[in-house]
Amino acid sequence: MQDKILRRLFLGFIQIHILHHAKEKPFYGSWMIQELEHHGYEMSPGTLYPILHSMEKNGLLTVENRVEDGNMKKYYYITKDGCHVLDEAKIKIQELIDELL
Repeated sequence: MQDKILRRLFLGFIQIHILHHAKEKPFYGSWMIQELEHHGYEMSPGTLYPILHSMEKNGLLTVENRVEDGNMKKYYYITKDGCHVLDEAKIKIQELIDELL
C-alpha cells in the first residue's frame, strides 16, 4: 500500500520536473530519463513515454519531430497551459515547504 501511495506522489514530482525542464529548454525522452535518474528516479521508457503522452494530451507539452544524425527524435516543449500549471505547482510547493520546515 505504501508503494502505491509513494508512486502516486512521485508521479506528481516527476511531472513537475518534466515541466521545469521543458520550460528551460526542449528535451527528448532519453535525456529526461537520465535527468530523472540523476534525481533518484528509476525510469524506463515504458514508464516515461506514457507520462509524456498524457501530458501532451492534456495540453501541458507539445512535440516536435526532429531528424538528428539520421535518427528521428521527439522534442518536448512546454505550452502556455504547462507554464501556468508549473507556476501554480511552484506556489503550492513553497507553501508546503514553509509548513513542513
